[in-house]
Amino acid sequence: MTSADLVVQVFRKLEVEDFRILNVIEVALSKREFVPREQIQRYAKVPMDRVDFVLSKLHKLGLIHHTKGVSVGYTLNYAGYDCLAINAFVKSGVISSFGQTIGVGKEADVYTALTPMGETVAVKFHRLGRVSFRQTRRKRGYICEHSSWLFQSRLAAEKEFQSLLLAYEKGVSVPRPLSYSRHAIVMGIIEGGELSKWRRLVNPRCVLKEILCNMRRAYLKACVVHGDLSEYNIILQSDMHVLIIDWPQCVSVDHLNAVELLRRDIQNVLTFFNRRFEVEVDAEFAYDYVTGKIGNIVF
Repeated sequence: MTSADLVVQVFRKLEVEDFRILNVIEVALSKREFVPREQIQRYAKVPMDRVDFVLSKLHKLGLIHHTKGVSVGYTLNYAGYDCLAINAFVKSGVISSFGQTIGVGKEADVYTALTPMGETVAVKFHRLGRVSFRQTRRKRGYICEHSSWLFQSRLAAEKEFQSLLLAYEKGVSVPRPLSYSRHAIVMGIIEGGELSKWRRLVNPRCVLKEILCNMRRAYLKACVVHGDLSEYNIILQSDMHVLIIDWPQCVSVDHLNAVELLRRDIQNVLTFFNRRFEVEVDAEFAYDYVTGKIGNIVF
């Protein structure tokens, strides 16, 4: 069971006081790894017996951890963080109910949800820490060496939401960004399958051209580079149009490594199409198209 699955079960059991204590712990974690119960009581401004009751409840529900010994301290886990994010979305009228799992990956979980108007949307929870810290920091330059996994995931969500917003406004085919809170993003529903799962395409050249066209639009109009593009984060929808997902490693075109990352993105895509569909396109030619050095692409 993932932490979000746990949250679905326990969310309705939480009361205002519970969220208040979770919020206090969240804020205090910016300065320490574990928060003493005395500090929780001081900031929550409720009697200590109520603090102890709520902390016991939250611990039994699996939303917090605590240290044992002379001094007792509390910290959030991903399930507790999920509750805070979902509560923020519900209170702001972004979602009204939680749905099923769309996908579970190394660094994120994605679920369906419903808006108050009945629209199906996707909720993505960043979960850094499933891969090694060294690999995470290497891939994501904005990660601080001593920051917690929760804070790292929050940074990833904020960065991806801003990247999605910029790309979407410039016409790049990405999920429609709706809102974000903490480590979670609400976006338009993601329908279709990863390109990596498609064994046959009626017109693979047309699909490749659309991918390169979106990369060009991202580069020339949104002034960003995806930074981690491959067949695993390109969704092919039922109408055979593409949707490019997973943007937390996006960089601006004036970033020090932008050219290197763009060339790698292009090579990843071309290598896949050559290997899977025997479509061969020169990488330099594709790079010149994406960066606007040539005006059209014919292959």
